[in-house]
Amino acid sequence: MSKDIKSVEHSPKIHQRNDPQHVNDRTFFIDASNQSLTAIPLEIFTFTELEEVHLENNQIEEIPQEIQRLKNIRVLYLDKNNLRSLCPALGLLSSLESLDLSYNPIFSSSLVVVSFLHALRELRLYQTDLKEIPVVICKNLHHLELLGLTGNHLKCLPKEIVNQTKLREIYLKRNQFEVFPQELCVLYTLEIIDLDENKIGAIPEEIGHLTGLQKFYMASNNLPVLPASLCQCSQLSVLDLSHNLLHSIPKSLAELRKMTEIGLSGNRLEKVPRLICRWTSLHLLYLGNTGLHRLRGSFRCLVNLRFLDLSQNHLDHCPLQICALKNLEVLGLDDNKIGQLPSELGSLSKLKILGLTGNEFLSFPEEVLSLASLEKLYIGQDQGFKLTYVPEHIRKLQSLKELYIENNHLEYLPVSLGSMPNLEVLDCRHNLLKQLPDAICQAQALKELRLEDNLLTHLPENLDSLVNLKVLTLMDNPMEEPPKEVCAEGNEAIWKYLKENRNRNIMATKIQAWWRGTMVQRGFGKFGELLKPQKKGKTSPKDKKGKKDVKGKPGKGKKK
Repeated sequence: MSKDIKSVEHSPKIHQRNDPQHVNDRTFFIDASNQSLTAIPLEIFTFTELEEVHLENNQIEEIPQEIQRLKNIRVLYLDKNNLRSLCPALGLLSSLESLDLSYNPIFSSSLVVVSFLHALRELRLYQTDLKEIPVVICKNLHHLELLGLTGNHLKCLPKEIVNQTKLREIYLKRNQFEVFPQELCVLYTLEIIDLDENKIGAIPEEIGHLTGLQKFYMASNNLPVLPASLCQCSQLSVLDLSHNLLHSIPKSLAELRKMTEIGLSGNRLEKVPRLICRWTSLHLLYLGNTGLHRLRGSFRCLVNLRFLDLSQNHLDHCPLQICALKNLEVLGLDDNKIGQLPSELGSLSKLKILGLTGNEFLSFPEEVLSLASLEKLYIGQDQGFKLTYVPEHIRKLQSLKELYIENNHLEYLPVSLGSMPNLEVLDCRHNLLKQLPDAICQAQALKELRLEDNLLTHLPENLDSLVNLKVLTLMDNPMEEPPKEVCAEGNEAIWKYLKENRNRNIMATKIQAWWRGTMVQRGFGKFGELLKPQKKGKTSPKDKKGKKDVKGKPGKGKKK
């Protein structure tokens, strides 16, 4: 179980609507995204009052000259198309404020047209194969507030970037920067800097000049240390330093009183920095794979934590300090050496997601069953000890939506899974299951049932009653009913087979009942006798009448 510290990479776009918006019979909004268009429909250019147009995720190859008719357009999204060049008419859209050309194979020389859009506030050029930013864009666009350049081949920024005195957000993730762009340190309006996944080895002391900086993303770089001046960024609330070369963080950062999220996973800390325990406003804390053996006693002060990742460390027990974090909603303890959970775990009354995969539990940790609000439980054992059972008491987790128990040695599943009304995902891959309980057919909320690599030969005949089940995986099982070839065809084929098989069984039962009734009517025996299976070599009750010699004893009326 893992999460990224950033919930979104791009700033959110305006909410899309399926139908044009009409005000006094004038159209201001058109959404033609995801329509497999190869060209922009010319009728769009007849709506001269248009202010917002969505054409993303099509196959459009060019922008026609008629685009200049849209004099009032403010928002134009053309991302995820096949544009290679931009027509000069695009530069005549004097009201355009937001332009997205991301994920197009645009020639960089063609981007000069964008420099004529003087009203532009947001420019997104994600993954457009850029090796450099046209200087004229930085020279001429003085109102930019957002510049998105993620996923290109940039090694530096033009010095003219200093003209962007209104810039609030810049996204430079997944480029080829080896040196921190010094020019950013004079853009005092910056609130968000994203330089994740580059090769930067140092942050300059001048970063402290950015006193309005709120979110700073530097994950997956080569940072061995941080500048002490970072503490001057007094508005900083989100700091992602995951996957660098840090052994510690400067004590001066304790002055950052507004911190709500910090990512330190994948560094060489070996212990929790003391100053972190002073950030009582923290909501999200990532400390996965940092060499931790224990937590500080003061860790219990982080009472506002909602998300805590301690996965891939060396913890041999669940630290008791965690049980004091009453607001915790997500807890990752995967891939440690934990063999037992504290009885106080139930005090985490808001916990919704718990990751325990890859630990050393000898049996199912029943302390989990006291977490009434739990919605997702990960307890697959891809290494170390294997669980052999899941207790029937798991039904106590009535809020549970997803249960991951893959890579264990389970031979059966608890019947009580059928009485869990919210269970949507059940992952039992790579176990030793020989059959499923019939009660699983009562888990009507199930959407995914993953059963690869088990010992199953049959499915419950009423499994097709799970009308919400969209994913059923049965590969690497010795299936007989339904046969493997039917299972390989997917859910519909399996449901059809189960239904036909059930109908055959019902018909066979009716025929058998009719036959037995007929035999009774004809005097061939009592109904109860007919229900008993006939044993080979035995005579019928009528044949036995008057024959009671057993083991050599004389029958009635015979002499010795």
